[in-house]
Amino acid sequence: MLVDGYNIIFAWQELKELAEESLDMARDRLIHILKNFQGARGFELIVVFDAYLVKGNKGSVERDGNIFVVYTKEAETADNYIEKTASVLARDYKVRVATSDYLEQVIIIGRGAERISARDLKNEVDTANKRVREQIDLMKPVKNNMLFDNLDADAARWLEELRRKK
Repeated sequence: MLVDGYNIIFAWQELKELAEESLDMARDRLIHILKNFQGARGFELIVVFDAYLVKGNKGSVERDGNIFVVYTKEAETADNYIEKTASVLARDYKVRVATSDYLEQVIIIGRGAERISARDLKNEVDTANKRVREQIDLMKPVKNNMLFDNLDADAARWLEELRRKK
């Protein structure tokens, strides 16, 4: 999955409000959200941020936990990077691009990738988070975190008999 970072930040209300305070904080929060999402879903994820207006910027690709974070080089937009990357990757992989930029959606579909809107990505992230919480709840002990409370019936009976013999 390729994610147009700033497009998502300004499409999700919580991140948009955070960006008004600090774009760095909004970017970090999106990266955190996407790392959790990737961990729950298990596919490769690349988030791309524009840095095309930064003079002399050579661009960078960093691994942050389990995702790749790309900052484009000077004069290269996130859209350009996503289009090229989607085109190359779509030859061998199923590629999804998360953006609400309509023109970008049309272009990446033409390059063999699938599109997902910012709203749909938010829904997928929320669903993945809900499933993770449900799995965590299932793994919690039913009673207290005492050994006796978590034993099967035979082991509990055996220990109780052993205790009473004293």
